[in-house]
Amino acid sequence: MPDSAETVIVDDGSDDVERILVVTAHPDDVDFGAAGSVAVWTSRGIEVSYCIATDGDAGGSDHSITRAEMAAIRREEQLLAARAVGVTDVTFLGFPDGRVTPSLELRAAISRVIRIVRPGRVVTQSPDRNWARIYASHPDHLATGEAAACAVYPDARNPFAFPELLEEGLEPHTVPELWLMTTERSNRVVDATDVYERKLAALKSHASQVGDGEHLDELLRGWMGGTALAAGLPEGRLAEAFHVVNTA
Repeated sequence: MPDSAETVIVDDGSDDVERILVVTAHPDDVDFGAAGSVAVWTSRGIEVSYCIATDGDAGGSDHSITRAEMAAIRREEQLLAARAVGVTDVTFLGFPDGRVTPSLELRAAISRVIRIVRPGRVVTQSPDRNWARIYASHPDHLATGEAAACAVYPDARNPFAFPELLEEGLEPHTVPELWLMTTERSNRVVDATDVYERKLAALKSHASQVGDGEHLDELLRGWMGGTALAAGLPEGRLAEAFHVVNTA
C-alpha cells in the first residue's frame, strides 16, 4: 500500500513511453506484483518485455518430479501468464533459484537485456526489505532488485562497464526511470480495475505454485482494494503501487 508520508500520484505512466522491461527473480513474481499494470500498459500499445533471473526450480512442493522438470513447468507457466497480459518477449537468465546474489554476473546479464530491449522504464522488485509484507522480501527478490537497480545505474549506460557487451555490438542505453514494486515507499499507483481479470488469469497460470487458484480472488481484492483506498480511489477500485525513481 502507499506510504501516507509520500505524495502519491494515481497515474498509469503510459504517456511518452514505448517500451518497458520488467525484471524479477522468479516466474510468478511479476504477476503478483505488477501484472495488472502490465495489462494496462499493453492495452495502451506499449511493448512490455520480461526478464526473469531464475527458472523457479526450487518452487513448489511436488517431490515426484526433478528440479529440472519443475524449471521447465515454471517457464511454460510464465509464458502462459505473460500472454494473458499481452507480453510475448520473455527472457530467462537461468540463475539458481534460492541462491541469487546481486553479483557482477547478474548485473551484466540484466544490463545485456536492457541494451537489447532499450526500455524507457525498468520495473523491478524493491531491494529494501518490506517488514510489513515479509513474503515480498524473499532474498532472491532483494538481490534481483539490487542487481537491476545497478544495471539501470550505472551499468547499462556506461560504455566501460562490461566491455564484453560492446564487443557483442550492444551499445549503452540510459533508462530514464525505475519503478520498484512491493515497497513500503510507494509514490505512484496504477488503477488496474478494468484489467483485473487478466491479472487473475495470469496468476492462475502458475498452477504448480497456486493450485486451482481459488484463493487468489479474495487475496488480490484485499491487497489491491486496500492500495486503491489508501490512494484515494473509490471503494471497489483495484490498484497496484510502485516507488518511481527518476534515473535519467
